[in-house]
Amino acid sequence: MCNPNCIIFGAANLKGKDIKGKRVIEVGSLNVNGSLRPLIESLCPKKYVGVDIVEGPGVDMICDAENLVEKFGDSSFDVVITTELLEHVRNWKKVVSNIKNICTSGGVILITTRSKGFPYHAYPNDFWRYELEDMEDIFADCEILTLEKDSSSPGVFIKVRKPSNFKEADLHNQSLYSVVLNRRIKSVGKKELQSFNWRKAIFRYRAKDFVRRAGGYLLNKL
Repeated sequence: MCNPNCIIFGAANLKGKDIKGKRVIEVGSLNVNGSLRPLIESLCPKKYVGVDIVEGPGVDMICDAENLVEKFGDSSFDVVITTELLEHVRNWKKVVSNIKNICTSGGVILITTRSKGFPYHAYPNDFWRYELEDMEDIFADCEILTLEKDSSSPGVFIKVRKPSNFKEADLHNQSLYSVVLNRRIKSVGKKELQSFNWRKAIFRYRAKDFVRRAGGYLLNKL
């Protein structure tokens, strides 16, 4: 998934020297509302692999983001891209670890995700909101090249380089803002998923989605 500002950020921060002849993977590559893929492929990568949990446009291979190292191995890509994914993964710490570890030393990681204030949007779930300070902590083990807010809506964009002396940061105690519980927590367990707030958020989202779809159906019938 992507949006216009994601594409602008990618175009500004991924140049030929980053991509040409390099192995590139996009994690969460299903093209729902735009993609960086045409831009990246125009820069002549050695290969470009799009992975997601479902089949569809832009998806070359089905793979859960938690299983990237198991699927591809350590240091298997020179560039790792993920746009508008991290807020949707329940175990974000494992996903971030996989993203870091499939990236080769000296390689580039580019991420866009949402911050506090962005509405709940389940595809199929929505868990987290990331701030600039969170990204600084999460990628303290990498060289941060660019870190900025999305100027159009609450979100954060980051580009980092994995150092040759990479030692993965311990994120065990790192907390993030939960868009459902409206507070910072370390992880989402069964207790959180069964809470009233969580059930209410899901019900409200599904109700709004149903009304939206029904309205579109009726308009098409007119």
